Amino acid sequence: MVGGFPRKEGMERKDVMSKNVSIYKSQASALEKHAAPNCKVLVVANPANTNALILKEFAPSIPEKNITCLTRLDCFQALGQISERLSVQVSDVKNVIIWGNHSSTQYPDVNHATVKTPAGDKPVRELVADDAWLNGEFITTVQQRGAAIIKARKLSSALSAASSACDHIRDWVLGTPR
Repeated sequence: MVGGFPRKEGMERKDVMSKNVSIYKSQASALEKHAAPNCKVLVVANPANTNALILKEFAPSIPEKNITCLTRLDCFQALGQISERLSVQVSDVKNVIIWGNHSSTQYPDVNHATVKTPAGDKPVRELVADDAWLNGEFITTVQQRGAAIIKARKLSSALSAASSACDHIRDWVLGTPR
């Protein structure tokens, strides 16, 4: 589900909410009427978590577990920040969680995150050893990624979203690496 009102420079996610409610009610009605009840739905348009909730409410025959939303871009930003800070490969950072909508209220959570080291997996918090950075600049940078891209390009990161959607679907269908 990539349809949604596009966010523009200076807009917060809440600014597009009322427009997306009507869009997602309509899309949900179409899914409810025409989609197989075991279909899988990925919501890409932001605020993705909220749009997924609207979809769930108005397409009740689709199981909740079959409706997900895309926070992969935010997760990639968080992984990139950690890997850069620790001078490790992004693929060595695991279990970063993004809570909430892609917005200034989301929470990139590293409390269960680890980094593969020669001595085994180590907690991110232990290796970074800078709670002020993890609780401040790190969170703000991840939260503001979308706004920074819009400011730089005057457009959103559509290709990044498309690539992330492919990664999301692949992992949903085939599973994630350990």
